[in-house]
Amino acid sequence: MPKELRIEPDGFRLDGEPFRIISGGLHYFRVHPEQWADRLRKARLMGLNTIDTYVPWNLHQPRKGGELDLTGILDLPRFLDLAAAEGLHVLLRPGPYICAEWEGGGLPSWLLAEPDIRLRTNDPAYLAAVEHFFQALLPAVTPHLATSGGPVIAVQVENEYGAYSDDTGHLRRIADLLLAGGIDVPLFTCDQPGDLARGALPGVLATVNLGSRAATGLAALRAHQPQGPLMVTEFWNGWFDRWGGVHVVRDAAGAAAELDAILASGASVNLYMFHGGTNFGFTNGANDKHTYRPTVTSYDYDAPLDEAGDPTPKYAAFREVIARHAPVPDEPAPQPAKKLSALGVTLDRTAPLLAQAPLLGQAVAGPRPLTMEELGQDFGFVLYQAQLPAPGPAVLTLDAVRDRAQVFVDGQPAGVLEREGHEPALAFTVPRAGARLEVLVENQGRVNYGQALHDRKGLLGEVRLDGEVLRGWTSRPLPLTPADLERLEFAAAVGPVVGPAFHRGVFDVETPADTHLDLAGWTKGNAWVNGFPLGRFWSRGPQTTLYVPAPVLRAGANEVVVLELHAAARTTVALRESADLGPVEE
Repeated sequence: MPKELRIEPDGFRLDGEPFRIISGGLHYFRVHPEQWADRLRKARLMGLNTIDTYVPWNLHQPRKGGELDLTGILDLPRFLDLAAAEGLHVLLRPGPYICAEWEGGGLPSWLLAEPDIRLRTNDPAYLAAVEHFFQALLPAVTPHLATSGGPVIAVQVENEYGAYSDDTGHLRRIADLLLAGGIDVPLFTCDQPGDLARGALPGVLATVNLGSRAATGLAALRAHQPQGPLMVTEFWNGWFDRWGGVHVVRDAAGAAAELDAILASGASVNLYMFHGGTNFGFTNGANDKHTYRPTVTSYDYDAPLDEAGDPTPKYAAFREVIARHAPVPDEPAPQPAKKLSALGVTLDRTAPLLAQAPLLGQAVAGPRPLTMEELGQDFGFVLYQAQLPAPGPAVLTLDAVRDRAQVFVDGQPAGVLEREGHEPALAFTVPRAGARLEVLVENQGRVNYGQALHDRKGLLGEVRLDGEVLRGWTSRPLPLTPADLERLEFAAAVGPVVGPAFHRGVFDVETPADTHLDLAGWTKGNAWVNGFPLGRFWSRGPQTTLYVPAPVLRAGANEVVVLELHAAARTTVALRESADLGPVEE
């Protein structure tokens, strides 16, 4: 028999019985699929009865009008089946906008190829894309609704819309698309206390997001919604990190006390996060409140389960709190998993990026540089090339860098311009007429929150040399997918490498286990193990290791590839048992 959730004036009911949602955030797309079952089991053992997940539109539908990708780490139906097998309900949050400190807030980059598009509005171009997405996604979801015997008991409409706009008509349109697609379980919205009036939708359950002062936040929710269940959809029990910052942590005892206050009030709750996971590859988002701040690769979030899925002090503290208010399984708490260590892994083969760029992407000619979106590209880099007209001192001025530009003249580094530092100009000497100018631009993550969502990448606008517009460009997309990397031609390293280069090495593993790739001594770039994209590293910190899931490894020989964007100061990496996510704030 299906277990249907009902919203009554006095609270939730499941199959007619009073029910309290005790949930935790676990994003399937941030966890290796072979580890989903382990994380779900640990959720149940902590006392959770529900799992909450977003759905990232940009990964599921990476091309406009394209088919939905439900394979591998994006196999949402399999994830829902595993949750059901563990006896867990699911809160599904399909967006289309999800925030989540995720690239572009989950909105696909191809939307931004339309110059005048207005995201998260009733703009016909935007709504047509959303409708197509839901028409592709919802048939894969509806068999898993509680009304069909599945685990999904409720579905969210948009996400924290009150922090962005107050267009109730847009929220109604999104809700209508969900209903038309067969969603017949309760809908809900979520907003911070001060945004409830702007982000709520009449006739739909409103919930609140908060990290502290639970009594005040729940009182604001009750004032806005005089009857019905009280629910904290995001209880921020930790936080995320940004490059150049510190590793943010929250005291377990203090977080547990706040959770106790929420549950003591009779409210339902979703922990954000129960298990954060990882922004694998190029998937991290960014914030931009006058200064651009990209999020790091780790999404550890100082959660009850750490990035490698091991219990933290919060796991035990939260389990104890939950046991005061609801049944907790009479089973031992999970123990940390075995880890792998290997020191001094030598990367003895190299492939210079600038020289081998033609193997990685097709150049497009034009009078000006093209943005990533104009090139049909979502993640990675763009390599721009032009000729410099005359020798001598010169000043290069870029209208807008999105987000970090490395400048080369005849293959030699000339400097770096960063969006974060608001640096528009660079001085250098042109060695000869017709010298080759190359500008390698990295998309460090599209903004995921606020009015800066329309975050196009690459070189925007014109490029000027000594005040004159420079014409005659080629723009070469370098998405650096695992398939792209297979085309690289590595050779034995001979002397120091100038400029960006891929470095490859092999290490042996007897029994695969979780580990952490230590990149201390390297400067900036990305790393892959056996073709799996671990994510970005940056000596700016705070994190200096990248999590390597055990299923990525194999018994015997394993390959590691590191893209170093600057001169490599060393030729080795290490695998360590524990993560180094950086110093915490004093």
